[in-house]
Amino acid sequence: MDDEDLDELLDEVEKKFCRNVSIASSATRTNSNVAGKDEKDKDGQKKHGATKPKRSVNSVTEDIDALLEELQEEDCSPFPQPKAEQFPKGPHVEKRLPSQSGGRKCCPVFIGGSSVANGVGTAASKRSCDQLRCISCDFRVLMFDDCEWDSTCDYLFLRNNMPERQKLGTKLKKRRGLRAYACQCSWISTLEPTDLRDQPQLRWVCGKHQD
Repeated sequence: MDDEDLDELLDEVEKKFCRNVSIASSATRTNSNVAGKDEKDKDGQKKHGATKPKRSVNSVTEDIDALLEELQEEDCSPFPQPKAEQFPKGPHVEKRLPSQSGGRKCCPVFIGGSSVANGVGTAASKRSCDQLRCISCDFRVLMFDDCEWDSTCDYLFLRNNMPERQKLGTKLKKRRGLRAYACQCSWISTLEPTDLRDQPQLRWVCGKHQD
């Protein structure tokens, strides 16, 4: 074998050898990259799998705790349920309704002297109403038999002394047969039955007379 043949043989061996080495090294790098990626994916899946159950477990635990707290509050509450409180109110209101709607009113409303009988006034009976209330000052109307108001009586006097009967008596004069009426803002003395519709300055209405 001459030198040229030997050189060619060496070249062929070198080419084959270098090619196998490069292929092997590239394959090694590829496998290592794939392996590294797989490990990262596995690690990511492990982390994701590890954290995700924690969130779901915490969420379920919170829901259970909230439900248990609500049940404990309902069981341990010292007060009855709202529905239970409402039931006694119905009959209580119904019991008040008859008393509120009971009794009769004067129609029309009369006032009169001390000789006029008190009671439920009608167009026929003309009784003097003794359940009067003023819708202006919201005071009950007081009556004084066999009395009349002095001419010095005024709004300021009534305003300051109503409903003290003893103090109001300082402005009353004795007069047989008359009757003096007053609230905190109005006053009148009368002898005969008087229909309040004829006295528009008096804002007095009849309350209910108990039977």
